[in-house]
Amino acid sequence: MAGHSHWAGIKHKKGRADKERSKIFSKLSREITVAAKLGDKDPDMNPRLRTAIQAAKQANMPKDNILRAINKSELSDEKNYENLRYEGFGPYNVALIIETLTDNKNRSASSIRTVLQKNGGRLGETGSTSHLFNEHGIIHVNKKNMNEDQIFEIATNSGALDCLSFDSYHEIIAKKEDFYKIKSKVENKIVDLMYSGIEWRPSIFLNLEGEKKEKIFELLNLLDELEDVQKVYANINLEKNNI
Repeated sequence: MAGHSHWAGIKHKKGRADKERSKIFSKLSREITVAAKLGDKDPDMNPRLRTAIQAAKQANMPKDNILRAINKSELSDEKNYENLRYEGFGPYNVALIIETLTDNKNRSASSIRTVLQKNGGRLGETGSTSHLFNEHGIIHVNKKNMNEDQIFEIATNSGALDCLSFDSYHEIIAKKEDFYKIKSKVENKIVDLMYSGIEWRPSIFLNLEGEKKEKIFELLNLLDELEDVQKVYANINLEKNNI
């Protein structure tokens, strides 16, 4: 998928050590708990929770962990988390969007700012990079489960922005506000999606090579490892050559 911009999504495909996998599960659990707390505990009645559970399953999170995360939403002493977006730049003027789920926005801002400053980047104001991206709903369907005619028919009839086919999967791109509607129509045809979520897709991709690209990868890794960070997006082609 040339031009993919979601760093965590790329890393999940590569496999993780136990310590890193535990960190992934912790972030996924937090999203499940918050989604369940803000809406219905039944994923069929709560699109955000359903998407969070699907992401957990895609990361091979055990069923017991998922159930514990849902049940945790009922605890009265559970922390109050909020979704916050930070924008900034890495070296070589690479634009970044960093999404967090945090109970302490001062901690989140400070930790992100420190990582950026130590690695040739800087934190920007709200709107400093988001104008370089478009927020879309993304759905991936395994080609084994649906052929091109079927996926294009769903995409066309449901008002999707685009439908593309790659080596092993189809990708539907939707407006953010149409994401759950289109996703439901796909799920009526197939239960297990390869991936679904809201992403920031760059309007124009930067192509970096060699040491420059490795430096960006190192920065993205450091940001992704922060406790409060859920997703990191960059306007570079992450999957070109050595990904």
